Amino acid sequence: MELYLDSVDLEEIRAGFELGFLAGLTTTPTFMHRHGVSDIDGMILKLQAMVPILQVEALGRTADDIYKEAHRLIKIGVDPKKTVFKIPVSYDGVKVCRKLIDEGMMVNIHLVYTLQQAYMALEAGATYVCPLVGRLQDQGHDALALVDQCVDCVERYGYLGKIMFSSVRNAEHVRNAINLGVHTITVPYKILRQLTENNFTTVGTEQFFEHTHLMTVKVRDVIRPSNPLIKSSTNLSETIVKMTEYGFGGVTVVDDKDKLIGAFTDGDLRRLIQKEGRDALQKSLTDMQFQPPITIDSNALLNEAHELFRQSHVDTLIVTENGKPVGILDIQDLNEST
Repeated sequence: MELYLDSVDLEEIRAGFELGFLAGLTTTPTFMHRHGVSDIDGMILKLQAMVPILQVEALGRTADDIYKEAHRLIKIGVDPKKTVFKIPVSYDGVKVCRKLIDEGMMVNIHLVYTLQQAYMALEAGATYVCPLVGRLQDQGHDALALVDQCVDCVERYGYLGKIMFSSVRNAEHVRNAINLGVHTITVPYKILRQLTENNFTTVGTEQFFEHTHLMTVKVRDVIRPSNPLIKSSTNLSETIVKMTEYGFGGVTVVDDKDKLIGAFTDGDLRRLIQKEGRDALQKSLTDMQFQPPITIDSNALLNEAHELFRQSHVDTLIVTENGKPVGILDIQDLNEST
């Protein structure tokens, strides 16, 4: 099934065609009006230079007017080998369609709402026949049944024309088109972007990134540059100030010879104040009872840190190099890094 982009927005068009496999671009006078285009011919030539195939309106009240408009566009520089002239279905429309097809041009008979209209377009040799699904559904009609009938008509009678599914409102319409065996679909850029999206895919992909990150990145690569060391002789009031300055939820406590004693965290502070009240703030860290510090080497992989957090039920690991504390790994830092 050929995939066209339905747009006149230059940024959307550039982004869409970077995919490298879009068949072409469809646009309408209505799109140009909405985007404030004043030089229609100039825009048409700009668009043609950006895309492999451009489908553009050849508008006229009569067959003669439509024919003249198609040739006028060719005279201003439109390449007939890279252009599909869009013509609203009508008696005159299918008449001039036949004439242009006989001259080797490509034609899209669009604004099709009935099987009879599609049949006339196919008999006229239209390259594309284009039912407007969204608009037809807006009117309460079974647009998908019409598309199915159009595809069946092509296959049953051997027409060369392609049925183009247009007026696409959502990603479900694309699934409908695939199931119906439509030959071509043209979609807005917003819908194009949605076609590769699925929540389960997103979750699975993020898990892959997370697990790869844990298995390949070292602790030293994610710890913050500051090393929140504090002497055991420091009182709690000063400790709180230092914790705030460092921006950590804990500090590494060392003795006067910089030997590691343990970690003091905001959780330890809360529990101490709950037990002893404000008087606890006058104590120094030497008055504290520290559990043996839980450390991890800076060259360890994050996977090891993740497992250590899980087993120890702590929020802070002291990072060491050659037995000396060089930083702190907070569980939030680990989560944010992945």
